[in-house]
Amino acid sequence: MSFVSFAFIPFFLSVFTLYWFVFKKNLTKQNILLFVASYIFYGFWDWRFTFLLLFSTVLDYFLSHFIHNSRSDSQRKNFFILSLVINLGLLGVFKYFDFFSTSFAQLLGHFGWKVDPILLNLILPVGISFYTFHGISYIFDVYTRKISPEEDFVVYAVFVSFFPLLVAGPIERATHLLPQIQKARKFDYLLAKEGICQFLWGLFKKLVIADNCGFFANLIFDDADILSGSTYFLGAIFFSFQIYADFSGYSEMASGTAKLLGFNLIRNFAYPYFAKSLVEFWRRWHISLSSWFRDYLYIPLGGSDHGRIRRIFNVFFVFCISGLWHGASWHFVLWSLANWLLLMPKLFTGHFDIAVSKWVKNDFQQGILDGFRIIKTFLLVSLIWIFFRIESISEIKLIFSQIFSLSFFTVPAFQYIENSYIVAVFVLFFLIIEWFGKDGDFALQNLLKGRSKILRWSFYYFLILVMIYKSGNEQTFIYFQF
Repeated sequence: MSFVSFAFIPFFLSVFTLYWFVFKKNLTKQNILLFVASYIFYGFWDWRFTFLLLFSTVLDYFLSHFIHNSRSDSQRKNFFILSLVINLGLLGVFKYFDFFSTSFAQLLGHFGWKVDPILLNLILPVGISFYTFHGISYIFDVYTRKISPEEDFVVYAVFVSFFPLLVAGPIERATHLLPQIQKARKFDYLLAKEGICQFLWGLFKKLVIADNCGFFANLIFDDADILSGSTYFLGAIFFSFQIYADFSGYSEMASGTAKLLGFNLIRNFAYPYFAKSLVEFWRRWHISLSSWFRDYLYIPLGGSDHGRIRRIFNVFFVFCISGLWHGASWHFVLWSLANWLLLMPKLFTGHFDIAVSKWVKNDFQQGILDGFRIIKTFLLVSLIWIFFRIESISEIKLIFSQIFSLSFFTVPAFQYIENSYIVAVFVLFFLIIEWFGKDGDFALQNLLKGRSKILRWSFYYFLILVMIYKSGNEQTFIYFQF
């Protein structure tokens, strides 16, 4: 099931009604309802994978108690390692086995040894990377004595499988979400109202910006002919808006849905395309994953505490793992390495920015400088997204050879280019709303506060009408495949 499917409407209305009107005075029944609803939600993709989700949940529930109750540190460590091996093993079998088997066979082929790879051809369970990381972070926190294991199995199961964030995040922490599941919840009208606004804005992002930009990005990158560098670069910009509006739109809808049920999820995006550097971009993009890697991989590896060389290696390793987390393909690794290479100078030298800032004398000059940095960072990120979007290494080489050629200075040309003009107008509208609403966790949180009721409702109706008018180029949520 998806937030943008028709099945979600009766599903959520049923859950909402039972949750607040039938079980409102019984926390246990509310949690059981969330547990059952989450498995129904997940089972819409493939009911067989609900057993995998349940196995992962039961495993970490019991192992967390074994870790907590162990009599020796070595025993605790063994149970912790067992959890990591099984969780990562399941992820590896379903997501990476065929990739590494094929890559190994190709490597041997370069040395003259022809080997047929062993392939399992397994269907990748949707959201497996997300709920696996939920379990690992929970086990890690129990192991490091940051938290005690949850006694109530249903409460822990809801933490792992909570349907708003189950298939595409954000990746929650036990320290943040578990206390909300454990305590009684009362309907909060203001929180619910905010949740509806956030869901509406996420839906607009998905249906109007992401799906339409994705349509034109596909026209360009899937074209069999060799196009101009300017056209490929325009395709990269379309994809940049597609992946941001698609993924942040899902996060907005997830948070909005959770608020309607009385929960606050962690923030996953902080207007990353307004970042003034690549370092700042990564602090604003997919925050739950970036902070997860920081806390559970980068810091345990030593972080920044063991000299410059060690820090460079740690950042390199985290980016490689991040690339593979996104998908079992070498183009994701190339994407992560491109980010790492361009990020390194900024991590260790900020002297240029400091020197330039000294020349700034007033707010106008600062605004010009900030605008230049934002545009520069966005264009750089758009180029790097090409590694993410294109799976074939030979195609990546072709696209960049065209971008860095004289054809970059020609007028972009592709099929239905005239139809993209109206989408460009909506993208501009989207950016304006995000810019003026950037003081909130999401663009509409504070943008219309204090405005007249007529203006607020006119704006909401406008968004709905635009969604009806410009929806139709439906694209699957990009992060469902991870």
